Amino acid sequence: MPDASVPAYDEILEQLQEYHRSQIGRSYFYIRMENDRTNLCRIVPGAGKIFFHEIVDHEKHGISEDDLEEAVSLGAGSFTTPGYYPVSGHIETKLRVLLDYQ
Repeated sequence: MPDASVPAYDEILEQLQEYHRSQIGRSYFYIRMENDRTNLCRIVPGAGKIFFHEIVDHEKHGISEDDLEEAVSLGAGSFTTPGYYPVSGHIETKLRVLLDYQ
């Protein structure tokens, strides 16, 4: 049985599916803020469940700390799960440029 430190990925994925900009390719991207750290994350669903989850190196994708902070401020109150936010349109554009053609 998972403890409180394990996020409810199914619940997060359900909320992400309501935001068209969160899905890029087969992955769903979102921002997680925890202990004053902001991370870009992705979930890859498969076979009706969560297949893969990771923290993404946002700098490798041309996304700055300022981009993440802006997305958090724009997405405040969007998800019912505390500390989770949808990506902003700016982050979506950067990810699509890099990932839609791979």
